[in-house]
Amino acid sequence: MISGFGWAALAILVGYLGLFFWGSAQAAEAAGKPIWLFGRATGRDRLAAIGFRAAFALAFFGPLLWLVWPMLHKADPLWTEGKGLLLGVIGILLASIGAMIAFAAQMSMGRSWRVGVIPGETGELVSGGLYRFSRNPTFLGQLVLLTGVALALPAIPTALAPILFLWSASTQIQSEETALRGSLGSGYDTYAGTVPRWIGLPNRSKT
Repeated sequence: MISGFGWAALAILVGYLGLFFWGSAQAAEAAGKPIWLFGRATGRDRLAAIGFRAAFALAFFGPLLWLVWPMLHKADPLWTEGKGLLLGVIGILLASIGAMIAFAAQMSMGRSWRVGVIPGETGELVSGGLYRFSRNPTFLGQLVLLTGVALALPAIPTALAPILFLWSASTQIQSEETALRGSLGSGYDTYAGTVPRWIGLPNRSKT
């Protein structure tokens, strides 16, 4: 069975994805052009795009598949049969925080928001708000969200989701940084030299 915490985590995940797509549509309207670039990705970036989709699919559909076919969750050493109160509480807390961080970071990008990376298709540099503490707060929030789901609903698919997401994000970040340096030049180098890639306090000694 899936506990109340598990269902709540899945609800948070679905709610976040709804906001993600809504926010992306708003950004595309503000930018006046398509911002969904995954379809044009090649090489490792294309694999990363697939990895993002697979990570969220594992987190949501994996537990439901386990629920429909009991033989699968019975063979899963991580499945708790709805037990694990402390993990459930921590998982819901992390999922909620992660969803809020990811959506807030996405919306603060405004018309600069992009889904995927293509050289020459970058927006203007955003360095305020959450971007003062992380160069990739949306990815950070999404990773925390998926980790929270994995704790609230332990299973092999949910455990694999944040691992796959981390690989995909790390791969895309490398391409994004190359594209941003090509587009923004020294301005991005200055920003990257003072703000951590994932999370931390700004290094003011380099400003």
